[in-house]
This record gives sequence, C-alpha cells and structure tokens, in this order.
Amino acid sequence: MAQDTRRKILETALKLFSQKGYLGATTKEIASLAGVAEITLFRYFPSKEVLFEEVINNFSFYPKLKEILNEIKDKPYREALITIASEFLILLKSKKELIKIMQCEMERYPDKIQKIHDTIIYNTTQLLSSYFKSLQEKGVLRNFDSESGAMAFLGMFFSYFYVKEFKKLSYYREEETKKVIEEFVDIFINGTLQIYK
Repeated sequence: MAQDTRRKILETALKLFSQKGYLGATTKEIASLAGVAEITLFRYFPSKEVLFEEVINNFSFYPKLKEILNEIKDKPYREALITIASEFLILLKSKKELIKIMQCEMERYPDKIQKIHDTIIYNTTQLLSSYFKSLQEKGVLRNFDSESGAMAFLGMFFSYFYVKEFKKLSYYREEETKKVIEEFVDIFINGTLQIYK
C-alpha cells in the first residue's frame, strides 16, 4: 500500500512537472491530483526538491540503462549499442514534455535543482563509461577515454532527438529513425573498435 502511494505521488509529480515545470508545479497540486493529503506527500518526500530528485532518479534513463547493460553484457557490440540507442530514444520521446520545459527553465532553477539534473546525467554517463571500460579490458575496444566516449554516444542521440522533436526539420522522418540509429552506431563503432593488424 505504501509503495503504491509513493508510486502514485511520483507519477503525478512527473505529470505536473512536465506540464508546469519544477517552478510552476506545487506540492499542494501534486498531492491533490494524486489523491493524498499534502502532509502525506511530505511523509514520503520531505521537500519539493527531494520529490523532484526522486522523479528524475526514477524516470530518467539511468535505471533503464542499468537494466539494459545487464541484459546485453554478452551480446555483440553493435547489437548492444543499437539496443542502448533505441531505448534511449524511446525514453526521451516519452519524457519529451518534461525535457522541453526543463530546457526552458534550466537557467532559472535553484542551484540545488541544477545539481540534481547534472548528477543524473553524470551517473548515466559513468554507467555507460563502465560498459566501454569492460570491453576495453577484454580487448574488444581500443584505448580511448571511456567517459568521453559515453558522452559522445549519448550526446549524438540526444541531439538527434532534440532536432527531430523540437526543431521539426522536415528531413527527420519517423520511418528513418531505425536507419539513423544504425548509421550513428556504425560511425561510433568505427571510432572505438579495436583494429587488429
């Protein structure tokens, strides 16, 4: 029961943060829409900042990436990267409104909220970096800075998502996404795979 209430509050907070942003959504509104008293919300999440942090931690790519890396650890490199990229784009699209409003509000966020945002990006990058490091240790990948590689990989797909969803350029058609993923992955592989002479 307690877990159900907690989950309901988190899902409602995600919805309102996506509609009104961190600054516009209030704990009173979130509690009301979740069907709980505001004091109940504060029993689970002592402050709006803590609630926002939990929303980011629960609905970001980090928990999904942990799950994916466990499932693909023995799969071929190309197949693994296509899986990661595909799931990353699916999650970005499902959280499009939250991402859009956060991009608009970011400069106005308190330092603590900006740090929450930066930390989840850092943790996600470090997680993917550890995957690249493991393949370097096995001799599959050449020696490169794995953290920079992780940033480059996630960055190119975020850029694709951003241009496609927010800039609405005509040449970014839905049916081409699979092809774009494969081409981006191949470009990345050519820059990271170990070359045996």
